[in-house]
Order: sequence, then structure tokens, then C-alpha cells
Amino acid sequence: MSRPQVKYNESDLPTFTPMQWTLSEIRAAIPARLFVRDTRRGLYYLTRDLLLAVTAWSLALRIDSFFKELAATGPLSPLHSEVSRWMAWCTYWWFQGLIFTGIWVIGHECGHGAFSDHKLVNDFVGFVTHTFLWTPYFSWKISHHRHHSNHGSMERDEVYVPKTRVDLHLPKENDPKLDYDEVFGDTPIYTLFMLVRQQLLAFPAYLLFNVSGQKTYPKWTNHFDPNSILFTPAQRNVVLISNAGITFMVCAVTYAVKLFDLATVIKYYGVPWLLVSHWFIMITYLHHTDPIMPHYRVKEWNFQRGAAATVDRPILGWQGRFFLHDVAHFHVIHHFFPKMPFYHAPEATKHLKTFLGEDYVADDTPAFKALWHNYNFCQFVEDEGDVLFYRNRRGQAVRRPVTKEEKTQ
Repeated sequence: MSRPQVKYNESDLPTFTPMQWTLSEIRAAIPARLFVRDTRRGLYYLTRDLLLAVTAWSLALRIDSFFKELAATGPLSPLHSEVSRWMAWCTYWWFQGLIFTGIWVIGHECGHGAFSDHKLVNDFVGFVTHTFLWTPYFSWKISHHRHHSNHGSMERDEVYVPKTRVDLHLPKENDPKLDYDEVFGDTPIYTLFMLVRQQLLAFPAYLLFNVSGQKTYPKWTNHFDPNSILFTPAQRNVVLISNAGITFMVCAVTYAVKLFDLATVIKYYGVPWLLVSHWFIMITYLHHTDPIMPHYRVKEWNFQRGAAATVDRPILGWQGRFFLHDVAHFHVIHHFFPKMPFYHAPEATKHLKTFLGEDYVADDTPAFKALWHNYNFCQFVEDEGDVLFYRNRRGQAVRRPVTKEEKTQ
């Protein structure tokens, strides 16, 4: 016999009380030495990543000839050789994608000023690493700074701003015309297609068209227009420098295609770059999108509450720690103190967790399982209210803000 379904009742949900700590109180709980930046240590990690990338590329150069020779000399049949060859390419793409993502994370550190005490060093390293991976360094640095300044804010955050009932043209909950199935009744295969599309194209779409960005911006907002609402007049020159870097990459890749061929460029560079987009979107999406995490409207928002509205996740285990420089494992501390170097984040997180207690959130759900669950669950938030939680395809949440009456009890 099937279990009887428990009727959903909003008042039965676990309650949430916004964090009361001040930023200065939280900072005082973190040892001062963990805020110290070491340029040489940052350069060590950058050099390590570059050497890993060159090593992986050098090994990949030998894949086709190696398995062709095995098939010709007899140790492997042609079929086994071909299967093994594709397995080798998949291994290259997996690890080179992680290595490239680690290089991108170094550029991200530079954008925050966490790589070095010297602004020139930060901007030079950040510009080179991000340009190599098709990210307009200065332009994205500016918008990303706004994200960190307004994280978790419905009105001012730059990315992962939840859709509301009005955005989806949903009637009120008690409206007899409300039909959730009509809006959210997608098949699993279509949902999977949309998720894959998000993972591979969301970052370029954000840079080019402000997809998933702040909804109050004009229609054609993007990271390449110096006159975009994203930038002030004083920032326009560095936007042009970023554009020049991307133009250089267009020329470099075009030349590589002519020198070799399109398939070769895709094999050695294109697929790993696509995986950078995937890992970046997966990590940031799961940091900022979860049924138990709040979003705030202006009346309840402050910087430290927005920082605490992120989730630490041990994505990819040791590979995430080694190749991705702990960017997924220790992201909450990064939102509190973005200038803190990533190599201090593990120890700093221990202090943060002890101080915040229940206000600190980590989730060890396997990454791809969490991605599928959250993508299916987190559909919209309500039009009203100052502390908001995602609702699913039935309009149901898993948490609710505490009421004034409950606070006084």
C-alpha cells in the first residue's frame, strides 16, 4: 500500500530568523593573519596550473598516434583501440576542463584583489587568465563586485535573481484560475535539455544578454558595451581594454583554425573551455540557489545576511579542492571577505562556522544530484514579503520566515 500523502500546510514549515550578527563582529572572529595576501604563493598556484595545462596538452598530442599504433601492431583490435582512444580524449577533457577552471579561479581571485597586495599584479594576471578563457576581465570584475556588494538582494543583486509570481504570470495562490501544471508541466527530458543548455551557455548568455541578471536593467544590457548601465563613465576605458582582449582571442582562435583545423581546435581547447563554463555555472548556481536559503528585499537585507545566504558544497571532493582551489568548498567565507586569499579559506571557515552556528550553511549532497533537485525545485518566489524562499512547481516551499508573533513568543 502507498503511504497517504501529508497535506501541505505553510504554517507547519520550519521557520527562519534572519541573522543578527554585524559584519564587524564576524570579522573579529577571524584571525587577522588569514587576511594576509602573499603574491609569491599566488604565483606558485598559477605556475602550477599552467604547468598542469601544458602537461595535459602535451599528453593529448600523443593520443591519436598512440592508439593508432596499438591497433596497427596488434595489442588492441581496431574496435578496442577506437574505444580506448575516445576514453583517453574524455579523460583529457575532464582534467583539462578542471585545470582551465582553476586558472579561471585565479583570475577571479585577481578581480577581488585577493591574489596580491599590488593592484597592477592583480589586474595583469587577471586580465591574461580571464582573456584566455573568454571572460572580459575588467567588465566582469565590475559587475561581479556589484554582485558581492548586493548578494541575496532581490532589487540589486546582479545574478541568480529569482523569478517572482508576476514574472511567470502566475495568479495568486488562492485564485481559482491557478494551474501550476500549465506553467511547470515539462517532461523530464525537456527539463534535462534546459539544464544542459544552462550549464553550457548560461555564462556567455549572461555576458552577452544579461540572462539571469538583474531584471530591472534595460533589454540590451551586456558586458561589452562601454555605455551599458553596468558601468560608470569612468569605467568605460577598462571595458574597451577587456573588449580588446576578447578581440585578440577571436583573432587567435581564427588563426589556429586556419593553421590546423576546426576539429583540432575544438578537441584541444574548445571542449575544455565549454567545461569551464559548466563548472563555473554549476558551482555558482548551487552556491546561490537552494530551497532552504533566503533572498531578501530591501527592508530586511544587509551585506552580512546576503553573505550568509550562500552554501558551501564539497563539489568533486579532492579534485575540487586541488584543481578548483576550494572555490566550491569554502564559498561562504569568500562572500563575507572576498579579498581573503583562497588558501586561507579552509581555516577561516572553521572560525566562521564556530561563530555563526546555525547561520552557517553547508550541504554535502552529491553535486549533480543537488543540481538536478534544485533546478527542478527552485522555480519562483512570492511577489510580497521581505524574506523569501524558493517555491516548487506546486507553489510549495520547505521553509518560511518567522512571523512577528512568533518572534515575541
